Amino acid sequence: MKRRNFIKKLSLATIPFTLGGIPIRLMAENSLTRMAGQSTNDRVLIILQLHGGNDGLNSIIPVEAYDLYYQWRANIAIPTKNSLRKMIPLDSTLPSAVQVGLHPDMIAMKDLYDRGRMAVVQGVSYKNNNGSHFRGRDISFMGGGFDDYFSSGWVGRYLQQEFAPQIYPNDFPNAEMKDPLAIEMGSDVSLIFHQEGNIPTSISLNDPQSFAQLVEDLEGFNDEGIDPRGKPPLALNDSPYGKELNWILGLEDKSEDYAERLYEVFQNAPATSITYPERYPFNAPRGSMRNGLTPQLQLIARLLDGGGPGLGVKTKVFLVKMGGFDTHAEQVESYDPTMGQHAALMYHIASAMKAFQDDLKARGLEDRVLTVTTSEFGRRVRANGSYGTDHGTGAPVMIFGKGVQPGVVGTVPDLNKENVEMQFDYRQVYANLLRDWMLVDENKINTDIFFKDFLNGPKEDGSGNYEPLPLATQIISGVQENFINNRFNLEDCYPNPATEFTTIKFKINTTHHVTLSLSDNQGRLIQTLLQEERNEGEHEIRVHVQDLPVGIYFYELKTGFFQETKKLIVVR
Repeated sequence: MKRRNFIKKLSLATIPFTLGGIPIRLMAENSLTRMAGQSTNDRVLIILQLHGGNDGLNSIIPVEAYDLYYQWRANIAIPTKNSLRKMIPLDSTLPSAVQVGLHPDMIAMKDLYDRGRMAVVQGVSYKNNNGSHFRGRDISFMGGGFDDYFSSGWVGRYLQQEFAPQIYPNDFPNAEMKDPLAIEMGSDVSLIFHQEGNIPTSISLNDPQSFAQLVEDLEGFNDEGIDPRGKPPLALNDSPYGKELNWILGLEDKSEDYAERLYEVFQNAPATSITYPERYPFNAPRGSMRNGLTPQLQLIARLLDGGGPGLGVKTKVFLVKMGGFDTHAEQVESYDPTMGQHAALMYHIASAMKAFQDDLKARGLEDRVLTVTTSEFGRRVRANGSYGTDHGTGAPVMIFGKGVQPGVVGTVPDLNKENVEMQFDYRQVYANLLRDWMLVDENKINTDIFFKDFLNGPKEDGSGNYEPLPLATQIISGVQENFINNRFNLEDCYPNPATEFTTIKFKINTTHHVTLSLSDNQGRLIQTLLQEERNEGEHEIRVHVQDLPVGIYFYELKTGFFQETKKLIVVR
């Protein structure tokens, strides 16, 4: 292929090709990629875009305000009782104003929460949210306000400020950094990675082999004043046209390295040992059955793995996408509000994220990766007459990973309002994640990334100062254990040693099926003490032991993911 034809195939995007059947875009812009090797930590941020505006009220369901919730959206409301499919209470230990439940198809997300690997932030939006898909997406990607029109994105500015610049293209790629700093799934061009004055370019191909073959087929050249690729004479090198074309042709030279490197990493990494969900198991509209998030997350886990410690990509930020959230009509099935398009989407997110976390753990990567959702807006409080919801404002943000500070931040929205009001500016969420997860200096966040202090500075409405949000942890140690122990607990039995009886106490945070068993010191089951559904709270079981031989026994509690065993001594 002629280089002139290669240039014609370039568009104003990034470099996309397919790995594992997933189109991805490499942020090949020089400022992004050239600096990645200088990162001071190996932490990774995944941004999960819920394209179309997710209905937060049918995802994170209010408990104390359920009557109002049902009043405004009776035709789509998720039931709390008298149904096999009903709301899943999240956490009874939370204050009443914070109490929420999950859609019945988000059972995997309940498991993540109970394990201390999920947080919810209520009422995330921006001032004067106008409910526009395109404008809302641009605002959230550029990291500005409703009246800002930045040509750069907040991630691009973060990367630019976080890493000292090198000479491009001479210093890149190099032995320390062979990977693109950011990877975007899909074929769109997102503002989030742009930097001021830089134009990303793209080329779409079916697979990395084809990508590499295209570059290998390009003819070399010797610059003799007029270039056969259509390059202008040297006198025009400093012109806008010359600079842009020089940049494109420099990108061409790097493309082969990107393709070969990512394909090599992909091939060297083992396929996952975890079963990811492929399809929605119930009824849903055609097109909603397949879990489109699964292959994207599988690919990320495999690229980060690379076949062993230190062999995976050093890419810092990934953007993954799910569509279908613009549910004006038929959000639910008319015969069952727990079924339909939105139900399938909730299942896809919850089940794929659960499998992804298990995959990361199996690969030894769980300490490195945090995922945050984003959507251009939420939906209105009132449902419409078409079993759907219309464009709104605020919505919950969900955060997943071992590095999360688990819990619910913010209170249940005021459902007497037409829209879910903003409790937290979306830039607060990102600013706190940059500081506490990506370990970015606060001054850089305030001055160079968001151009305002969303960590401690004054609020735009004059109601006080922003406060730090407990979203992520700088040091991953003990956070999940403390969270779990405050919600699930098997206490030491009393008396112990016991002669005639002992009392076993345990605590659970929501209604769960509970199994409590007693085994001998050889692991043989002696008695199933309890096997039934128990409500949230503290429970106690009186166990008679007078007929048991003297010796050491073990009692074990199993409920959901939680399992704990303790020792009982029987004496006479």
